[in-house]
Amino acid sequence: MPHVTVPLGDRSYEVHIENGALSRVARFVPKGMPLTRALLVSDENVAPLYAQRVLDSFKAAGFHITPAVIPAGEVEKNLQRVEFLYHKMIAAGLDRRSLAVALGGGVVGDITGFAAATYMRGIPFMQVPTTILSQVDSSVGGKTGVDLPEGKNLVGAFHQPIAVVIDPDTLTTLPEREVRSGLAEVVKHGVIRDEDYFALLEREGKRLLHMDPAIAERVILRSVQIKAQVVSADERELGLRAILNFGHTVAHALETVTGYTRYLHGEAVAIGMVAAAEIALAQSLCAADVPRRIRALLTAVGLPVAPVALPASQIIDAMARDKKAFAGKARLVLPQRIGSVAVFDEVAPAVLKNGLSAAGFAA
Repeated sequence: MPHVTVPLGDRSYEVHIENGALSRVARFVPKGMPLTRALLVSDENVAPLYAQRVLDSFKAAGFHITPAVIPAGEVEKNLQRVEFLYHKMIAAGLDRRSLAVALGGGVVGDITGFAAATYMRGIPFMQVPTTILSQVDSSVGGKTGVDLPEGKNLVGAFHQPIAVVIDPDTLTTLPEREVRSGLAEVVKHGVIRDEDYFALLEREGKRLLHMDPAIAERVILRSVQIKAQVVSADERELGLRAILNFGHTVAHALETVTGYTRYLHGEAVAIGMVAAAEIALAQSLCAADVPRRIRALLTAVGLPVAPVALPASQIIDAMARDKKAFAGKARLVLPQRIGSVAVFDEVAPAVLKNGLSAAGFAA
């Protein structure tokens, strides 16, 4: 069974990748942790498919576990849903030796993790991601949080899981649009860290899109390895970890101005990566083949590469409110070549506008 260690001292944990793992997920709770109560958080799409398996596994292991189901979608990633989980935790009798389990995609993981980070000043939680996006990216690294109307992920905390359990079998029930959305984060990992990985994705795009089991497990493993390497070197995003935001500054602005309803997160990231590459080209930071290859790969896996009728000025205004901005100036991760990126705390307004225009945003 492939597994990856995220080495963070006393907060270290394992990412387990195993077909059929949902039916034995309780086995992955680290030995020696005196946990007997748990809250299983899922959404209305995932719970009917997989919640019972997870509940049965924890009950067989001696846990008193209570389910909590929330509506699906990014619009549910808010403080009201976190408060709902607090009340569920209290009703279930959870204390500091209890466990929160997130079963679902990135939204469920972020909300559950934030509730766990703040309930009784912090209780353990486990990630059981069921989408590509959450398996290769959001479940690893300890970022938790919710959105506000003014911006994405503006309220949150770093709270590492005690384990991440990935069952690739869950991808067989994933809607095609969700598959494509998740592949944006896979492409991102190739651009920021591994040119050979990016080339593999270029060769295997069609197999990847159809979730061929052999290529899917290989991609999940490599993306988790990349994420773990970056997080272990910079847990709280004081330096290197910022490279994981490639494409995300524009993406978060895009999600904000469209009310979190027009684009899935990965779709916004795909457009954001093209925009970042075009901004890099406008700044003479990279060669013309960089945005071309990124655009071609994203297109090959069915992702959008340009926005629909959105002015650049709206995106720039929203970027200034991004949590990574400094003094109203957006921080951007820009590619130097495939496999290498650099972080810029300021980009000249003319360069920014030219790059966004080349990426398809209206003047």
